[in-house]
Formats: sequence, structure tokens, C-alpha cells
Amino acid sequence: MAENDEPLVKIRNLHFSRGDRKIFDGVDIDIQKGRITAIMGPSGTGKTTLLKLIGGQLRPDQGTIHVDGKHVHKLSHSQLYELRKRMGMLFQSGALLTDINVYDNVAFPIREHTKLSESIIRHLVLMKLHAVGLRGARDLMPSELSGGMARRVALARAIALDPMMIMFDEPFTGQDPISMGVLVTLIRSLNDALDLTSILVSHDVQETASIADYIYVISEGKVVEHGSSETLQRSSSPWVKQFMEGLPDGPVPFHYPSLDYADDLLTGSRP
Repeated sequence: MAENDEPLVKIRNLHFSRGDRKIFDGVDIDIQKGRITAIMGPSGTGKTTLLKLIGGQLRPDQGTIHVDGKHVHKLSHSQLYELRKRMGMLFQSGALLTDINVYDNVAFPIREHTKLSESIIRHLVLMKLHAVGLRGARDLMPSELSGGMARRVALARAIALDPMMIMFDEPFTGQDPISMGVLVTLIRSLNDALDLTSILVSHDVQETASIADYIYVISEGKVVEHGSSETLQRSSSPWVKQFMEGLPDGPVPFHYPSLDYADDLLTGSRP
């Protein structure tokens, strides 16, 4: 691999457990610079946990995670703090500060991490809000925003410090079709216009596949398939086929494990 093709995020032999439950069991993932890379899989497969591991909020049981050439879990607190300033995050809930308006939500990270004057901060905030189409909503409070607007404000805040990378945690959950379409367009256009690297965690197949350059599908602690959306659509894996097509039954069964139905009826026992 050429030096300029070195992944921005390189994950090797990742193992992580919560109690007796194995979340990741030897996972390898590369996040290439300038691309939108999606991490997909059913709910409960550890997608959000992976983002926390990349950001250094959690420590792996085994394996390594490098971000921009730095071994995340060997960094000092101050070094990790500096690295995190270059990593934007769009939380599933939006996580806006409820007691301040839209303008101050976007201004918050700039004020916290820089010594810029308020006049420059104003220009930056209005530019970020304009990029997500909400410059006119700058005086509104979070309680006055729709769910889609709140996600867009959160996205403006995530790009406030011009990060090298943004992590999106289930950005499409709970969105109406119009809001979802706006978010899909914004994620793609901002990634390209700002030369970002985006990690998109989602189980929304259609929306994610429409903008992702590369997709990893994970299940039961393993990467079960990876490639472009076209590659995954042609996958011979029954599990990937079930997930990508939303089939109700397959390797992931419709019925929870139980006794044979007839035997269960005849036993007459109650739980």
C-alpha cells in the first residue's frame, strides 16, 4: 500500500467484551481518507461501541486502533484530547445543549477550543449553519426544532472546528422521508466539499448504501462482508442477503429459540 493510501483509521484484531458477551472477536477495519465508510449490522451488534473505541472512550481487550497514525489507547490524556478535537461526532440523539439557542450550540466548541474573537466566531457559526440550511434558525431554542432540524444543527456543530473526520451514530433513526433525504444529501455533499472522512454507523440499508463508498457488515463479533454497495448486493452470503434485503427469516431466524410448537402446546406448562 502506498503511503498516501494509508487508512486514516486502522483497526486490527479488535477484541472487546462486556461481561461474558463478546462484542468484537478479531475485527479488522480500514477507514480510508476522504471516503464515507459505513459500519452496518442489526441493532445490538456493537456499532456505537466501535465509535467509542475509535474515540478512546473505551479500551479494547486486545488489538489496536490507529487514528491518523496514532495508537489511540497509548496516548496520554492531553494527546487524546488534542486528537478528539479533530474528530467530529453526530450523536444519535443530536445531544444539543437545551438551555442555549442554535447559534450558541454551534459556537460552543469554537469558544471552548479556540481564542477567536466573537466577530470571527459569528462568521464561522453563520457559515456552518448556512451549510446545513439553517442560518435563519440561529435564534431558535432546541425545543423549537423538529427532529430533522436538530440533527442538522448537530451536524453544523460537528463541523464547527473543521475536523478531519466525522462519526455519525445512526443519523437517520426517527427521521421522516424528507428529513432523511436532506441528511443523506448533506452527509455526502459536506464530506466531499470539506474533504472529510466520514464513518457512518447505521442499520438503514437503502439510505446508507446510496452514499457510502465502502461498507462493512458486522454480526456476532465478526466482519461478515465488506465492499462497495454493489459488491454487497451481489454477495452470496445468506446472512448479508437477508440483511441487505430486509428479509424476515433466514440465518437470523424469525422465531426466538423455543420448544417444538406442538410439544409446547401439549405440555400445558406455564412460564
